[in-house]
Amino acid sequence: MRFMTRFLAVIVAVWAGAVVAETVQDTNEVLFGQMRATHDLSAEEETRLREIFARSGFISQGNPAITRHAMTPEECRARVPGGVESYDNPDFVRICDDRYMAPLYDPRTQSAEDATACIDQFEFPSIPCTYPVVWTKAWEAAEICAAVGKRLCDAHEWEGACAGALEPPDYRFDLARGMSASGAVGRMRKAHNNKYAPTKSWAYGPEFQKGICAQDSRKNDSCQGGGFRSCGSNTYPTGAFPGCTSALQVYDLHGNAAEHMNLPLAEDQMASTGSTKLGVTEMKGSWFIWDWYRAHPDWCRWRAPYWHGDRVMNKTSHENYHLGFRCCKTLD
Repeated sequence: MRFMTRFLAVIVAVWAGAVVAETVQDTNEVLFGQMRATHDLSAEEETRLREIFARSGFISQGNPAITRHAMTPEECRARVPGGVESYDNPDFVRICDDRYMAPLYDPRTQSAEDATACIDQFEFPSIPCTYPVVWTKAWEAAEICAAVGKRLCDAHEWEGACAGALEPPDYRFDLARGMSASGAVGRMRKAHNNKYAPTKSWAYGPEFQKGICAQDSRKNDSCQGGGFRSCGSNTYPTGAFPGCTSALQVYDLHGNAAEHMNLPLAEDQMASTGSTKLGVTEMKGSWFIWDWYRAHPDWCRWRAPYWHGDRVMNKTSHENYHLGFRCCKTLD
């Protein structure tokens, strides 16, 4: 009884933004409760999520011992015009069959009803005014998405969500054939970035702007590398910057957490066509310090070098304190 009383107190306090929970287990318990309430998790889905999180021991919203979030959930809810209820879109729920997912399509030639896929509007767990989940390897992100009936997004889907128009895949597999993974990524990346650089844009417009997205936080003074015990995930609650959105109503594509995506190097590695083989890791977006330290470009269709490169499903794929993910879903 004493444990249950303490546990309920932690849940209430974290929901209110009043305290930092004491352990990863505390914050994850709150997270599972939020997902049950928001995404109607089945018992089977929750069990599988718990297994993935427990096996890792690190997957969480950051190490609560050192994380200093830049804003509380309560402050987030107070700054969203109309409250977080304004993020609910009945048409999107009808199309995507889940809350806080957005249809992927090209508004120049299609309507939302034509979408064949949806993407989380917010970084996982895709619940407005919650902190993004980080410390997740790419293969764990793929497993988590699958556990809730979704999948990891392909790179072109994330890029389309950001740029405001989903375009057909353009993965130049001809340049990748016969190459090592790093060589294939390099050649494909160069061709892709050359194609889109003249029309580069950010989710909110044609030029980079400070103050628009969740990008004015700071690293811990102790964070000289990327360790769990030295680097806090000093993120903002998702959706805390309503102006940081794309024309397809997808949020936080810049700032907060960078995001794992799948970069296919062959036709049979595309998650969007049903493959579970998957390609290599691609880091999308930027993270929570970008207003004062821009380590690399983060325009919508920019593809990154082969940083921490690995196959998505390799057990050694990368994880860190500012790297999260969001999921996609193929529509029937």
